[in-house]
Amino acid sequence: MVDDAPPIAFLSLMRDTPLWVIGVVVTVVVVGYAVGLMLLTRYRYGADRLKENNEVAGFKYAVVGVLYAVLLAFVVIAVWEDYSHTEDSVRDEAKAAIDLYHVALALPDEGSNVREAVLRYTKSVYDNSWDSMALGGRSEVVGRNLVALNQAILDLEPSSRKEQVLFQQAINLLTLITDNRNERLDSANGSVPGVLWFVLIVGGMITVGYPAFFASYNLYAQVLMTASLSALLALTLFLGIAFDFPFTGDPHISKGPFADALLQMN
Repeated sequence: MVDDAPPIAFLSLMRDTPLWVIGVVVTVVVVGYAVGLMLLTRYRYGADRLKENNEVAGFKYAVVGVLYAVLLAFVVIAVWEDYSHTEDSVRDEAKAAIDLYHVALALPDEGSNVREAVLRYTKSVYDNSWDSMALGGRSEVVGRNLVALNQAILDLEPSSRKEQVLFQQAINLLTLITDNRNERLDSANGSVPGVLWFVLIVGGMITVGYPAFFASYNLYAQVLMTASLSALLALTLFLGIAFDFPFTGDPHISKGPFADALLQMN
């Protein structure tokens, strides 16, 4: 199976560099490519010769633009939905931890072990998970604490009907915690396959390079139109990249729900 995980160097760059700096650099590079290619072809072939392509190239450019716009919109919507779903998973995991802590209050003597395990797990998520997920990884400390929480619950020996109901509820909440943890870990590496990013980048180069086949009488107007179009495309593509890695860089999904969970447990 092909590993689509992004390189660590790329995630480190996104984590350590302010988002606006990356956005400006991407926009400047794309605008420079589009305007530079347009000026180069105008200088090489002349405006009069390029004007002969305006009608045919304009029709083809409309088709290329629509195809790329549909593909780009699909990716941006997909990564935004995944970002929102991951954000919900973080909140649901924290809420399940709070509920499990409260259920453990009604359990017999072994319930204190469950409470300590839930508290230790929640604190380790708050302290360690976000740093690990920023680089697309997972924290071994959190993993060990989750195993300890599992064992603390499985060690319970319910005797009465009430304790059996509470035990079953604890199992259900543990399942919610595990499932939602897996959801956020899966999203840390991004949800868009690498081959799709390759198609988007190459398609973007073709789309912003198409104005090189045109020419207008007003050079400054053509430069402005080319620059604004390429800047809009670059920013939209950058938006997709930023939301595809919900725990890397800023903004990213907040760990505030786990801070609130620790406050309620304490």
